[in-house]
Amino acid sequence: MNLKLKSPLAFFDLEATGINISTDRIVEISIVKVHPDGNEEIKTMKVNPTIPIPKEASLIHGIYDEDIKNEPPFKDVARELHQFLEGADLAGFNVLKFDIPLLVEEFLRAGIDFDIEKRNLLDSQKIFHMMEKRNLTAAYKFYCGKELKNAHSAEADTLATYEVFKAQVERYENEKAVDLQGKPLGTIENDMKKIHNLINEKMVDLAGRFIFNDDGVECFNFGKHKGKPVEKVLQEEPNYYDWMMKGDFPLDTKRKFTQIKLRNFNNR
Repeated sequence: MNLKLKSPLAFFDLEATGINISTDRIVEISIVKVHPDGNEEIKTMKVNPTIPIPKEASLIHGIYDEDIKNEPPFKDVARELHQFLEGADLAGFNVLKFDIPLLVEEFLRAGIDFDIEKRNLLDSQKIFHMMEKRNLTAAYKFYCGKELKNAHSAEADTLATYEVFKAQVERYENEKAVDLQGKPLGTIENDMKKIHNLINEKMVDLAGRFIFNDDGVECFNFGKHKGKPVEKVLQEEPNYYDWMMKGDFPLDTKRKFTQIKLRNFNNR
């Protein structure tokens, strides 16, 4: 089936030095950019993370320090990638928890404010977990009837995710989706905005440090203030803002916290 796209849709996958969004770095990125007319563009590149790649990470994705020593650092290709992704929605497998936050973090480190506010963010893993609850290899076998070869190769994983996403939309169109607790979330439709809203209904920052509660209010999702409205904590314990700004939190989380603080200040 053909996806009904109003904007380009960029499926992507990252390989990295590890899984810490704040401290780890990208070593490979592959993007399949699907245009509303059905045309596809693929961009794959290795990146020098400027830090050593741990052996345990190399054993997973097969990329070693020797392989990327002559590749450009992310800051040198950031403008090119930013232009390639301009105006595109973002999609992939498990991208909401890792790939998108890490990509945004890399752009911010390169001095580029990569705007995701007006983009639809689509995660095949979340649809899969809502409906089947397994991993990419199983998803590819289940939805596409194929064995996933070269798993953990960025391009192979990206192309597989693209096929899985199309098959998911076709399979579940007009079916009701529920969360892990059985709560109804809405209906799967061939509409990127509606899928975005299904998947991201509670997301405030990409790392999930803040979420919307049932009343649509931003609340802390960690630590001693978990479940409390962010604005209330800022009023009762203003020093908590300074603590988070100095702490080991992703730049995107700090940016969102600052936006809430400024909004609260301007509404006084």
